[in-house]
Amino acid sequence: MVDTSIRDVDVFSIMSDDKHAYINIMRIKNGGIIHSYSTEIKKQLDESDEEILSMVIPELHTRVASTAKEIIVPFKVDIPDDYLLQSIPTRGDRKKLLELSVRNIRHYQHERIQQRLLVEPEGSKLHVLEKIQSELHLPELPRHIECFDNSNIQGAFPVAAMVHFADGKPCPAEYRHYNIKTVEGPDDYASMEEIVYRRYKRLKDENKPLPQLIIVDGGKGQMEVVRSVVEDKLQLSIPIAGLVKDDRHRTSELLYGFPPTSIGIAPRSALFHLLEQIQNEVHRFAITFHKNKRSKGTFKTSLTDIKGIGLQTTRELLLKFHSVKQIKNTPFEDLAKCVGPAKAKIITEYFNSNK
Repeated sequence: MVDTSIRDVDVFSIMSDDKHAYINIMRIKNGGIIHSYSTEIKKQLDESDEEILSMVIPELHTRVASTAKEIIVPFKVDIPDDYLLQSIPTRGDRKKLLELSVRNIRHYQHERIQQRLLVEPEGSKLHVLEKIQSELHLPELPRHIECFDNSNIQGAFPVAAMVHFADGKPCPAEYRHYNIKTVEGPDDYASMEEIVYRRYKRLKDENKPLPQLIIVDGGKGQMEVVRSVVEDKLQLSIPIAGLVKDDRHRTSELLYGFPPTSIGIAPRSALFHLLEQIQNEVHRFAITFHKNKRSKGTFKTSLTDIKGIGLQTTRELLLKFHSVKQIKNTPFEDLAKCVGPAKAKIITEYFNSNK
């Protein structure tokens, strides 16, 4: 029994994750809860909770043969008031009813997840993380995994990216991108060294949690660079793995240990698909950041400080000579062949006057 003044009302609440939405309806009549029903909906698109609830309420209202003209909901939904009057309580008995409906959903969601784990244990995220822990002999479950990748055009405009997966799922709020500050020219090892040091030096200084596994989009050389930073420079203990792609740029091999050895993974397994997703995600994030930087023209080197030398000329020079240092040491004649004698003269005089 609830407040007897509540004569004929339906209570709706919703919870959702990346794949499913869970909805509960409670029928309240003459001050008593006469019916409670929960259901699960598989999400097809990136629908919001508001959109899903707006779609489901009329269907559930009909399914339970409700006579209510008023509904209690957690937020306003897109339903005409002349069909159902909406109430969004902030306190009192109606708020308690909404909270009870949410508890019903939580219980129902837990039951549904447990049922899926029994039916499809191989595909569960927990199972996959346990598989990684077993295969790599990790000291703890890798609930937080971070992966790094570099991106450049023949060494020009180098940037890097890091993606964060929590409990086997991408966590975009924790993604980070980096402009390379200390490296000139095509040096992926030095770029990786810089960004890994910056990432974990900051986490260490701020006393923030560290990941249980670092994955490098690269082979043995990149792994050793990361190990030297994490263990030798920062005195941290974080397991490190490497993901290698084949000639078709597809995930093909997982490396672990020092010296690194290949860990066999079935290509169609849930573990393989997670690793593939991580590698593709960090590559996508790095490439997207790189393209955005180029399109906005926000790359800056000492060349862009030269009056009369624009972004297009800077790109042409870096693509041709790979680094500012190389451009400084290039004879006037070779610069002129690339950008013309007028601009070559400006560049040569600039560097000569700033030695």
